[in-house]
Amino acid sequence: MRAMATQSPFSILEGILQNLGLPTTPPAWIVDETQRRLVLLLNHVLMQEPQATERLIRQKGRVIRMQWRSLAFTAKVTPAGLLDLAPGATTDLSLVITEDSPLAIVQQLMQGSKPAVHIEGDVQLAAEVAWLADHVRWDVEEDLSRILGDAPAHALTQALATLMQGVRQFVGARRPDNTTTTSTTSTTTTTGTTSGTAA
Repeated sequence: MRAMATQSPFSILEGILQNLGLPTTPPAWIVDETQRRLVLLLNHVLMQEPQATERLIRQKGRVIRMQWRSLAFTAKVTPAGLLDLAPGATTDLSLVITEDSPLAIVQQLMQGSKPAVHIEGDVQLAAEVAWLADHVRWDVEEDLSRILGDAPAHALTQALATLMQGVRQFVGARRPDNTTTTSTTSTTTTTGTTSGTAA
């Protein structure tokens, strides 16, 4: 009996999207509105973790620029340790996601890894951002409990966690090399800047 070839749903979906010929850059008003919503969400998450805002207060006035493909998001740290949009501001730290495929990024996140990021700029600010990425998590269940109540919120988040675990296992089983890639980061301490790639 011949073995059937299986294809990842990510590669199938990516092929469909490429064949549709959709515009690669969304309209400016969608980008602007999405960035405003993203800042609100990030600030909501930061406010749930006092240590996060305390760390960011030390970086007030600093500007972080995040970029993926042609999409860029520039935010300034406020005196309250939160973020505010700062388009056109001089950047202190630049984070560029080097993976072009959105579906590959989703696949990496589902496997529990992070997409490779090219980092340039201030070492101390980069260290604070790295700490935030490692320690700050959105408590979805807590937010849902305010709307649905404790028991339904817990049941829903458990169901979502089970679903995501199943997707991760499916993706991991079909990964071609089934290995994780690592990359290095180089730091220049004499100038107080860092430049490198992190996974």
